[in-house]
Formats: sequence, structure tokens, C-alpha cells
Amino acid sequence: MPQFRLLSMAVALALPVAAFAQSGNTDTATDLDQIVVTSTRTAIALEDSIAPTQVIDRATIERSQATSLQELLQGRAGINLVNSGGAGKLTTLFMRGTNSAHTLVLIDGVRVNLADFAFATFQNIPVEQIERVEIMRGPGSSLYGSEAIGGVIQIFTRRDHGAFAPHFQLGAGSNGLREASGGFGGSIGRGWFGADAGYQRTDGINACRGSATLFQGCYADEPDRDGYRNHSLNLRGGYTFSDALSVEASALRTEGENEYDGFYNYSEIMQQVFSGKLRYTPSERVAVTVNAGRSDNESDNYTGDVHASTNNTHRDTASVQADVTVASGQLLSAGVDWYQDHLDSSTAYLVDSRENTAVFVQYQGTFGAQQWQAGVRNDDNDQFGNHTTGSLGWGMTLDNGFRLSASYGTGFKAPTFSDLYDPWSGVPGLKPEESESLNLGLAQTAENWNWALDVYETRIDDLITYDSTTWMMSQVERARIRGAEFTFNTTVAGWDLSTQLSHTDPRNRSAGVQHDNLLARRARNTARVDLDRRFGDFRFGTTLIAAGERFDDAANNVRLGGYGTLDLRVEYALSPAWSLQARASNVLDHDYETVAWYNQPGREYGLRLKYRPAH
Repeated sequence: MPQFRLLSMAVALALPVAAFAQSGNTDTATDLDQIVVTSTRTAIALEDSIAPTQVIDRATIERSQATSLQELLQGRAGINLVNSGGAGKLTTLFMRGTNSAHTLVLIDGVRVNLADFAFATFQNIPVEQIERVEIMRGPGSSLYGSEAIGGVIQIFTRRDHGAFAPHFQLGAGSNGLREASGGFGGSIGRGWFGADAGYQRTDGINACRGSATLFQGCYADEPDRDGYRNHSLNLRGGYTFSDALSVEASALRTEGENEYDGFYNYSEIMQQVFSGKLRYTPSERVAVTVNAGRSDNESDNYTGDVHASTNNTHRDTASVQADVTVASGQLLSAGVDWYQDHLDSSTAYLVDSRENTAVFVQYQGTFGAQQWQAGVRNDDNDQFGNHTTGSLGWGMTLDNGFRLSASYGTGFKAPTFSDLYDPWSGVPGLKPEESESLNLGLAQTAENWNWALDVYETRIDDLITYDSTTWMMSQVERARIRGAEFTFNTTVAGWDLSTQLSHTDPRNRSAGVQHDNLLARRARNTARVDLDRRFGDFRFGTTLIAAGERFDDAANNVRLGGYGTLDLRVEYALSPAWSLQARASNVLDHDYETVAWYNQPGREYGLRLKYRPAH
């Protein structure tokens, strides 16, 4: 099978290289010096994070030539992505085998998971508006509350530092792809500012191979192209009044048009995120941060030219956090989080608004070679009452760059409005889901390479799933997920190599006919290998992605085969400011599906012209 050959190639590339990686510079060393905030809600070095955390910075994004956020995330450690028919179509993410609603997604600190379904609309977040992505794998409820059972992904929009500079790019590609983006920004005195606009349009592919027969995918026979259009605008700025006081704000808005196959075959969509932050540091020992924001997702759906439904969700958020250095290497953080969800839909819901108020405390301590992290949080949901979650983490640095880590965390997730009150599938009696997770890690960092191995187990009580046999939501009494992730980064003979291998075993452990079945739509094995090298003004790269088989339904009757894709890319620096990029995706033209009946693009080509002056 091609996918298993590709998976074998990924392993073959990853493991032997460690034995002879002896020289050369690597982006990895720079990455390890990066500052991350998602895993602790405070700024720490990436290598000091006890929770497994990954950063995708702007340089990596540009080098990858990704045209979408889902393409950028595909195959990365712990991540399973499924897509319903190509560019712009519904894309859901499963972190460490948990549900798509178990990964909290933040944009500039603002929660953007939908209030009605609780997953994020990755397909509508333009990759050109992103500065960096932080991925924390494992439970985050003790810091963030609901929706963080599997992990947290935080997206930071573009930021501007240094002298004023403009940038732009133009691109075209297969399936009628047209794209353009550009912006400017910089610093003036104590302030900074920036603006970016983007446009992307594609004629798409035939999203669904289903027919008008019931139980056949999209229940429609529309063998046509299903296009997608996205316009985006990002504005941001900040000002430092003094060494003690600074403010910043950002606004991201995307508007789009999407074509589908099915009862709804066209929609107009809008997503926007407003974020504001004030930081006050009256002394070296004390810092207070105030955040406020709003996330809106709106959709008008049509059948032909006839308006069929409206679905709008809104989430207002606010938080206050104080960080106090109680002694050298000892940091205590405490805060209050508040958010309100509101649903405005043409479908009548029994409940369409609710609030959640939480208090949390976290301790971080360093004692010689050891690190400790402990946290506790109580969420008071006005529909489901109080839920307390906690976490405990430990790390220890050993000789020769080795590091041991262990962490334990509990989590919960409140049922969504759709879970409870959707007129076709909702079950009002659903209870909040609860989880326990354990992670053990071993890593090693050297001058020009690093690797990490994490093994984990997550147990979830009252897991909420969709039962395709009854067309209703159901509550699995118990689920058990075990897995392992291996990452390896180095530079060998001038080639930058990044390898990510993941295994997950997500099982239904409740009694009944589905006992020990695999949870739907999670591939048990995935791999991603990125290989890049610069030759003077040229840069060459390739990405290999492989995924094993999965089941599309809870009964494990609908099997989707594994697959592998190979992407190639080249970049030529015309001058210090101008560059030309070319790519070929899925060059072996493999035919595969990640959701039953929904097609994925075959071989595609793309070309971009980029302008960015060197600083």
C-alpha cells in the first residue's frame, strides 16, 4: 500500500539520522530559545515547558508555502485533521485522540471555539494573517476551563517591530486558485502599528461523491466544482506609556463565500475577533494583565438562491491575571476569567445564552535542576454549576542535555447548545464530560539537534459523540485513549530535517456492542517529515505526510484507508527583497478521503511572487 511505504520512509528518515547528526546550524536551536505563553499563561522559554509544546513561527509558515491553516497543521505531532471536500470546507481537528470540541483555540488570547458546536473554524482563518502558532498537547482545563481536554492551540496574528516596512505577495495555482495579500507596519517611538489585507479564491473540487440516496454522504448528486472565497483584514497596534504600563489591541475580520454539495449548497460566512490587553508592572516582582475580547461567527446558508437558515454565535471574554514573584525562581499566578456565549439562529433553541465565571491559581517553581508546576481552577457555569480541575507537573534536567518530565491533569467540557438542543440530534439531558490525563516525557537537546518522546493516557467519562445509526447525540460512559509522540529535529549536511511521528489508540470503553471500538475519524498512526535546504539563492524542500486507516463511524463499519502525500517546493531569491516560490502538492496524485464520501484534492501546483524588504 502506498501509504505504508510512505510511513516507512518517514521512520527511515527520522531515526537513523540521529546517529550521525554531528555538525551544521539548525533552526531548532533558535526555536528552543523562543518564548511561549500558552502552556503556563506566562512567558517562559519553550524548552522549559513541562507540557509538550510546539511553535510554528512566521519563517516556518513562509518556508512551508502552506495556503491554509489546516495544511500548515496537518500531520504535526498529536494532530489528526479531517476535511469535508477541499479548500474552505469544514475542517475539524482531533488532538491526541480526543473529540474535535476538546481542543481550545485562541486567537490573540480570545476563545474562538463556536458556541453551538465548540470546535474552531480552522478553514476560515487565513494563514497569511498569522505570525505564529503555539500548540500545547495535553490537558489545559486547570488554566483555561472547558474545551481544553485534549490541548490548546493559540494563534497570534501579525506583529510589527522595527522600522516601517511594507510587504505583499501574489499567487496562482491549480483549481483556479488566485490569492493576494499585503500589509505594512513598524514602530514609531513608544508605539507600534500594522495592517494586513488578504484575498483568496479557488474554484475548488467536487466536494462530495455522494448521491441523492439517503445515507450516501451529502445526500446530493451535484458533480460540480465547489468554490471558496475569503477576504480578510487585520489591524493591530500598541503603545508603551512607561516601563510599567503598556496597551495593545488587534482586530481580525474574515468574510467568505462557500459552495457545498448537499441540502445547503452555498453559504456566506463572517468571522471576526477583537482583542485588547493592558499590562501593568509596578515592580519587578508584580505584573497585572487585563484582557478583553469578542469572537463572532456568522453564517447565512442557502439552497440554490433560497435562504434556508442563519446561524450566528458570539462569545465575549474578559480576564484579570496577577503574576507575583514570591522568591527567586518562584512565580505565583492568580486570576479571574469570564465569558458569555450567545447563539442567534433561525432554529429555535431552548437555551441560547449562558455565562461562565472562573477563578484560577498556578504555581511555578525551580529548584536547581527540577521544575514544578501546579494549578487549580473552578468554573461556575450558570447552566451546569461548578467544576474544579487541577494539574501537577514536574521536570528535571539531567546530564548530556537529557530532560525528564511528568504531568497529570483533569479536565471538563460543558455540552454545547447543539449537543443539547439541536432539533434533529440534540439530547437535553447530556452531562458535562470529565477527564483525567497523564503524560510522561523524555527529551534530549544538543547543539544542533533535539528529540522528544512523550507517552500519554487520557480517560474520559461521559464522552459526547454523534451516533450515526440513530442520528442523535449520545454519551459514551467511558473512553480510554493511549498514545505516543516522537519528534526529531536536526541539520545534516546543510539539510534541515523535522520529523513528527504519532500513535494514538482511542477506544470506547463503555459496556455494550461498541465496547473497545475505535473512536471515529482518528487515524491511529500519522507521520510528517519536512526536509529543506538552501543552495545560495535557491531553497528546496519537501513534505511527506502519511496517515493510517480510520473508521468514519462509531460502529466501526465504515473504514477509510490510510494515505500518503508528497509535496515539493522551491524558492528563488530574485533579490534581498523579492522572491519567487513554486510548489507541487500531492505529486503522486493519491486519491483518499478523511471523511467518508468527501473528496480531497489531487495533484496541485502553485506559484507565488513575494516582496518583503530585509531588515
